[in-house]
Amino acid sequence: MSVNYRLIHSSPERVFEVLANGWLYPSWVVGASRMRDVDEAWPEPGARLFHSFGVWPFLINDSTSVLEWDPPRHMKVKARGWPVGEAHVTLDVKPRGDSCVVRIGEDAVSGPGRFIPEPLRRVMLHARNVETLQRLAYLVEGGATAN
Repeated sequence: MSVNYRLIHSSPERVFEVLANGWLYPSWVVGASRMRDVDEAWPEPGARLFHSFGVWPFLINDSTSVLEWDPPRHMKVKARGWPVGEAHVTLDVKPRGDSCVVRIGEDAVSGPGRFIPEPLRRVMLHARNVETLQRLAYLVEGGATAN
């Protein structure tokens, strides 16, 4: 499993406002290139958002579903990205003064991505999630709207 941390200069509630807007997903998730639809129930458990990943014209349509939603502390999703597979991604947020620390943990749970040796998989996911948290920080600190 890959784990990354980032200090974000905002409240945990503000982080969860951004996470609650499924339409912002490709703005902060590295690899997601566009949104196709978001369930009305997003981000409640079981709700899905429908995204594409890749670069046009080589886009693959897939989805991400909420497994756990406990604002402003915790979110867990199952991100699908076939043919690579599926991953569980957790975001945990803890206040730190006027800011907060966001922890993202990710690992493959099914598909061919699971067979990449764990040390290599961890390095690849770590590099990707450094940028993912940077993008999330830009949205949160920059005032992206919740809806």
